[in-house]
Amino acid sequence: MSRAFVNEDAGGAERHPVSTTFEELAEQLAEVGRHCYERGWALGTSGNFSAVVGAAPLTLAITTSGVDKGLLEASHIVAIDEQRRVVRGSGQPSAEATLHLAIVRARGAGAVLHTHSIWSTILSEATTDGALTIDGYEMLKGLDAVRTHEHRERLPIIENSQDWARAAPQVEVMLREDPEAHGFLIRRHGLYTWGRDLAEAKRQIEILEFLFEVMGRKRGLTWQP
Repeated sequence: MSRAFVNEDAGGAERHPVSTTFEELAEQLAEVGRHCYERGWALGTSGNFSAVVGAAPLTLAITTSGVDKGLLEASHIVAIDEQRRVVRGSGQPSAEATLHLAIVRARGAGAVLHTHSIWSTILSEATTDGALTIDGYEMLKGLDAVRTHEHRERLPIIENSQDWARAAPQVEVMLREDPEAHGFLIRRHGLYTWGRDLAEAKRQIEILEFLFEVMGRKRGLTWQP
């Protein structure tokens, strides 16, 4: 059993309580991955999902690379340390594991989810000012700490990379400087969001993916950025 904790990292981000075993988290992550596949948000081998197992030292349960998310099982989940070294299970952790670790450090997240949906990919090209803005929708109230449809959600858009180990420190800085964002988009790639636990992260994926589809459909099939 991993230890529960509430503390702050060196940057002041609060870490949230974790008290679930690696085996339980592996089962839950596999279920979330299959759910995202069924919704069309993580087709084929796309997407990756993680949850914090323990804080001291920081240990992350995360999907392995190259696995079809429709066939995701608990055996496809490994535990890694802060240097991306596998400490439990077998397989290669997702190539974007450094982004998951950066988000956990910057936001004190208990879980991080990454999808490659059609709508998030399209909308990641929707603006040249570095962010996608969503406001006025009732479903925004499903995001953590949002209490009104008048909320204005600003999702930063960052450029894609094949070297996330190098890019992750800049992402961590961005997240610390933009503490109100509930996620971010990678251009022509997909969505990252998180939560204090896996249930909250799953809810935020569902809320944001709903809003992306609404925005995309509203703009119409002939819309061009």
